[in-house]
Amino acid sequence: MTGARGAGKTTLLLQKMGSDTHKAIYLSLDDFYFETNRLLLLLEQLYEVGYRHFYLDEVHQYQHWSSDIKNAYDNFSDIQLIATGSSILKINQGQADLSRRAAVYALKGLSFREFLELHYQEKFEKFNLKQILEDHTNISVQINDRMDVLKLFDEYLNYGYYPFSIERKKYYHQKLQQTIQLILEVDIPAVEHVNYSTIRSMKSLLFIISQIVPMAPNIQSLSEKIGVSRNSVLKALDLMAHAQIINLLRSSNKGVSFLQKPEKIFLENPNLAFTFSGEKPNMGNLRETFFFNQLSVIGEVTAAKFGDFFVNGQYTFEIGGATKTAKQIQGVPLSYIAADGIKNGVNNKIPLWLFGFLY
Repeated sequence: MTGARGAGKTTLLLQKMGSDTHKAIYLSLDDFYFETNRLLLLLEQLYEVGYRHFYLDEVHQYQHWSSDIKNAYDNFSDIQLIATGSSILKINQGQADLSRRAAVYALKGLSFREFLELHYQEKFEKFNLKQILEDHTNISVQINDRMDVLKLFDEYLNYGYYPFSIERKKYYHQKLQQTIQLILEVDIPAVEHVNYSTIRSMKSLLFIISQIVPMAPNIQSLSEKIGVSRNSVLKALDLMAHAQIINLLRSSNKGVSFLQKPEKIFLENPNLAFTFSGEKPNMGNLRETFFFNQLSVIGEVTAAKFGDFFVNGQYTFEIGGATKTAKQIQGVPLSYIAADGIKNGVNNKIPLWLFGFLY
């Protein structure tokens, strides 16, 4: 199970372990023990005393994670291994290729639907994109009957994406800033060979991006501002995208190299905009960040020739406020407006918040 720091991987791992009826053990591979001891040898010892289910956390922090897990899986036919790692972890790279052995689940942050369940115990079914496009009026009426959806959507944009917001909202953005710091300083270097100057470059780049997102990047200008090469900027952007700190909007997602300049750069989710801005972020930015974030979980999102986003090679979306018109997408087939500030939509104008019920 891969995912960004703070997405809830450890919590899910422990919940799964708590419901396990077999003899099971939890091991965090960022423990100092694994600096000088091999995981495989420990698994063999535990197997001998009856353990069959192993819950391995933070595997990216352990140098031999892929080969040890592969060998354990191959050596013992009756064990189950459940592991978590950074979102930038590639299981088909490293010392051993696990892609044919492992089922991989990428854990994203909370959708708006999941936020409502976690914070307010309001359970709703998820809807696929086709259902929302074709039946959004009926769906939104049912949801609005149960809550003040616009008020709660504003809360979600501010602090609803990461599950740890349930603990203490007062310090949420402070903790989120610390989380991003750890991703840059600990998680990325554990997976990629980056030096201290590269980490400093990523921090500088992230600060610049956070002030002006969404932005159509001028890579040369960015490289001059932070004092690194053009290719270093593109590599830093790629690493932060895989680490789920930013989202890169491209004209195509097919055969993409990190050396190809993205069309636009977004923060990965709207909560980050509040964390870095110090004040209320630009609403247009928040709306587009939310839409890109939620739709990219269930489909392919690319830059649109007309409008803001092109989804699954079929649908064109224009994002805006309650008074947004279809001027920019007039005549474009299968085009829609995702409008903020409305409880219910009509025809091809759909409430923006409803796209938070896709997963």
